Amino acid sequence: MASEPCDVCERNVRIAGGIGDLWNFAFESTQGLTLELVDGSEFFLCFDCMERLPEEREPTAADVEALRARTDPVEEDDDSLWHWG
Repeated sequence: MASEPCDVCERNVRIAGGIGDLWNFAFESTQGLTLELVDGSEFFLCFDCMERLPEEREPTAADVEALRARTDPVEEDDDSLWHWG
């Protein structure tokens, strides 16, 4: 099972697939994606943070930075991976 922190909220989110899932039969879905934005920047965002990007135009790195500035980092608990509740 692979995970990666969201570039906005810093929450570790699950990336489905890979050899780890083959051996433990984990069938949970991916919880984030790497986005390549129109300005050429690239960010890994969880789905919650993706939904908070502007919808009326193509988002840019400035939009991600603005979202990061107004988002508090998530405090991790003993279960370091975030799972859809």
